[in-house]
Amino acid sequence: MDETDLQYLEDEDTPKMKTIKGATMGLAAGTIWGTIVATWYDVPRVERNVALPGLIRTLKMCGNYGLTFAAVGGIYIGVEQLLQKQRMKRDFINGAAGAFVAGASIFGFRGRSIPYAIKAGSALAFTSAILDIGGRTTRIDNGKEYYPYTTEKKSIS
Repeated sequence: MDETDLQYLEDEDTPKMKTIKGATMGLAAGTIWGTIVATWYDVPRVERNVALPGLIRTLKMCGNYGLTFAAVGGIYIGVEQLLQKQRMKRDFINGAAGAFVAGASIFGFRGRSIPYAIKAGSALAFTSAILDIGGRTTRIDNGKEYYPYTTEKKSIS
């Protein structure tokens, strides 16, 4: 590998870049989720020759969800990276603290309640800790491979 490739890889894994990526992925996922929620619950009423108010309501809902997810993702990754750099450790505590700060700040601000902020932060911290301790997967690798078809040959009787 030459110098330019190494520089590119180093720039890609900085805490700043990870935070930007987390916020960007949150924005994309939130916008998609906002679109789904808008079509389920807030079906735009199309009035006679006037579709603009329904479209504006849908776009506002997409933007609202997108910005909320972006803020949660950015704060979560940012605090996690900050703690990892300060503590010089990479463990589940960094993620749990990042999730608590993200949940408490964003959802506490939206709910305008300290108890709600603590509950939201604790729920996200618990979820993050469980996923980090479990290896970020819900599947157990037991070494078996599962195919949608049979790999054994059938005997012709």
